[in-house]
Amino acid sequence: MTTAHRVVVLGAGYAGLSAARQAAKAKGVRVTVIDARPELVERVRLHQALTGQEIARWDLGELLERKGIEFVQARVRTIDTAERVVRLEGDWSVSYDSLIYALGSHADTSAVPGATEYAYPIATPEDVARIPALSGSVAVVGGGSTGIETATELAEARPDLEVHLVSAEEPGAWLSPKAHKHIRAVLDRLGVRVHSGAKVAAVTARGLELVDGTQLPAETVLWTTGFAVPAVAADSGLAVDARGRVLVDAELRSRSHPEIYVAGDAAVVAGPAERDLRMACATALPTGKYAATALTARLAGKTPAPWSFRYHLQCISLGRRDGVVQFVRADDSPARTVLTGRTGAWVKEQIVNGAIRMAAKP
Repeated sequence: MTTAHRVVVLGAGYAGLSAARQAAKAKGVRVTVIDARPELVERVRLHQALTGQEIARWDLGELLERKGIEFVQARVRTIDTAERVVRLEGDWSVSYDSLIYALGSHADTSAVPGATEYAYPIATPEDVARIPALSGSVAVVGGGSTGIETATELAEARPDLEVHLVSAEEPGAWLSPKAHKHIRAVLDRLGVRVHSGAKVAAVTARGLELVDGTQLPAETVLWTTGFAVPAVAADSGLAVDARGRVLVDAELRSRSHPEIYVAGDAAVVAGPAERDLRMACATALPTGKYAATALTARLAGKTPAPWSFRYHLQCISLGRRDGVVQFVRADDSPARTVLTGRTGAWVKEQIVNGAIRMAAKP
């Protein structure tokens, strides 16, 4: 009797689930997914949860079992690459023949004094659960997509709050002029107080201290800028960059350990124009699917097509009734076409729903 080739997937986010689903289609393969959380919660909806909205949750064990995939709830401690064993917290382990590393990312609060002690990230469900009841003045630090979505969602759902958006750059300035202008108009309409060109020197129990000496009082500071990756890859001896992300080849294999494929935020993946792919579900899903496709092709004695990717859209919700959908060129630079208002909100919702279907739903 032939023993099935065991593929272990570390992480059950967009990249890990996409990889597991694809790998499970191959013959002679047994797939196991390991994640510390028992449930799947859509990361791109956490700003909605912050305002008290109910967002869907899926039991990972049930979800994966329907696809014939084993689920193990555990936190990964390290990878023994010589023995091909994943060491888990609680002094137990899972062996593998091939590994797909997709442990994702988490908020990085280490760069600014006081941020770890006094700011609240919203990068994981656990982060959101720790945020106290909001009242008075709320400062959202970071003018990227997550910061914009958080500030507008709060301002729309909680008009009793005084919402500040603090950013070194003008929110949405990386998009086309039309998209940028619309974002700023919505922020103004919702009463969000925008502090652009503002760099945070420290976070305190009373709010923010800016580099120019300005004191910005806030009952709560929400942190939406900067991401870090788990130290598991570096601690396990995989070749990583200065940020701890795994260096991969054209098939998304670890350069130092080619039996390990890497997908999502945890990998340094070359994109169009030789720019590293940004951290997003838009890149997690295709990298997860490709990693599994390349792995199973190799198992079948085939040479997989090299990794290829292009960007299509950037989407930002601006509350529940407004949004921006920016069409982009292959290298992620903004094109002329932009959808805004209710149309933008509707398209963004369809894209978010499509992402979770691609990753997880039967």
